Amino acid sequence: MKEKISRRSFLQVLGLGLGAAVLTACTPGAADSPADSPAASVPDPDTTPEPFLTVEEFPRLDGSTACIPLMAQLKADVTGMDLLEAQTGITVSTTAYAWENFGLWSRSASDDYGAQLLIVYEAPEYVKEELAEADAKLEQKAIGRDALVFIVNESNPVQSLTQQQLRDIYAGRITNWKEVGGADAPIVAFQRGVDSGSQTLFKKLLIDKGDGQLMTAPTELAPADMGGLVDRIAEYNNSANAIGFSVYYYIDQMYSKPGLRLLAVDGVTPGNDTIASESYPLCNEFYAVIHGNAAPDSPQRKVYDWLSTDEGRRCIETAGYVSCGGAATPPDTTAAS
Repeated sequence: MKEKISRRSFLQVLGLGLGAAVLTACTPGAADSPADSPAASVPDPDTTPEPFLTVEEFPRLDGSTACIPLMAQLKADVTGMDLLEAQTGITVSTTAYAWENFGLWSRSASDDYGAQLLIVYEAPEYVKEELAEADAKLEQKAIGRDALVFIVNESNPVQSLTQQQLRDIYAGRITNWKEVGGADAPIVAFQRGVDSGSQTLFKKLLIDKGDGQLMTAPTELAPADMGGLVDRIAEYNNSANAIGFSVYYYIDQMYSKPGLRLLAVDGVTPGNDTIASESYPLCNEFYAVIHGNAAPDSPQRKVYDWLSTDEGRRCIETAGYVSCGGAATPPDTTAAS
């Protein structure tokens, strides 16, 4: 039987070192370590799913940093492995590189990369184009829902911004907090790099739904990793004039920082309930992905299919995420479809 531990205990055991992870190169070695991120709690023994793969059979995983806790819960539920042990065996090459490596380089189990299943956020547009050009045959389905959220210092009096106000801030049209009901202080707007999953969502869900205008962030305002962005917002000049963004699960469960809080958008505060109902306006799905030629009896296909069962959805929710039903796309489609 698996050891029952709480998410709080898991955080205390593993620490919050994700801020040190940096996107480096498009290689299997450019990975975020699972030991740097918390995973989720073990479900009650009465609802623990029946394992159906051995640890040796479990497919090799890759994906997004914010999905590491779900990967750990998935491995624990599918194999019966202890959750702490499952978490220590997972590394990810982060969103863009996971898609590239999986779609462009991982053609067979004998390849050096060798991942067989992705748990991942949406790919950046340039990666979708690369996959389409390579005619990558990937099968994907939405398994959960997260949201783009905006982070400010807790001493900032602004509680909510509209989507248009956010667009105007990031286009450089609104430059002072007093223009949106705050103090007379310049707005310092942080972004992420073009290859980050959160930047992809930021552009898709907010910027591209307006006029597409986005000011270029100087290097010091575009940290390479999500933890770095959170740290810099918290520490910027010890003042309350910084703003940045992340995905909800990461900032709420994996890398919360004292002194920061989330903004409401269009008057709706992000949370599991408002993300599940999509009343929070900046929601987006994350995915399970396998190669289209994965055999029906292969471990990766079995896990992929299991994620759409009641037990699979409970696994996602046990890990603290919002689950959603998603029908698989046909095997002959690409990730760009």
